[in-house]
Amino acid sequence: MNRLSFLLARTLRREAPLAALSLSEDALLARFATERVALVGNARSLSGTSFGEEIDAADLVIRLNRAPMPSATSHGTRTDALALATSIKAEALERLSPRLTLWMSHKRKRLPWHVATRRGFYLHPREDHADLKQRLGAPPSTGLMMIDLLARSRAAEVTLFGFDFFASLSLTGSRSADRVPHDFTAEAVFVRDLLQRDPRFALRSAGT
Repeated sequence: MNRLSFLLARTLRREAPLAALSLSEDALLARFATERVALVGNARSLSGTSFGEEIDAADLVIRLNRAPMPSATSHGTRTDALALATSIKAEALERLSPRLTLWMSHKRKRLPWHVATRRGFYLHPREDHADLKQRLGAPPSTGLMMIDLLARSRAAEVTLFGFDFFASLSLTGSRSADRVPHDFTAEAVFVRDLLQRDPRFALRSAGT
């Protein structure tokens, strides 16, 4: 597919040509199999921790959206996979240099050419987003979509860092919880229930 064809498919919301650029969901989940995964969220509270070495010691480090890393001490340095629901400049993506680039948003018109044409690109199915939205009663955050996806994988371990469900706001903006479309109370309940039923999952927060 050339760039013009891509822009046309994106504008007209033609899913099949865009999906043809993507790894299948089964192929992506196979990449997670047997791995010890660190999923790094963007809560401001992570900046006050010393989890960086633990994050970088994982087999696979997944970051979200623009992946702020204010300190190696708190956030580590590696980015093996980047899960996106917002735009990112090509230069910033090259600096992060993820092996996998996951477009999690159901909004195809926002999908950049330089993301869709990277090796290891994955387009998250709209139906998965819709199913999770129905379960939560609100649009899911990028982080929760990744948690749900990892729960369906055969990852050996999944440790969550930088998830406090907007209690400390986000490193990537100044909006409060009431100004974003997500229901963080519902997301916290979702994760709490997952932690109780799936021993592979752990949540690391300040003081733990």
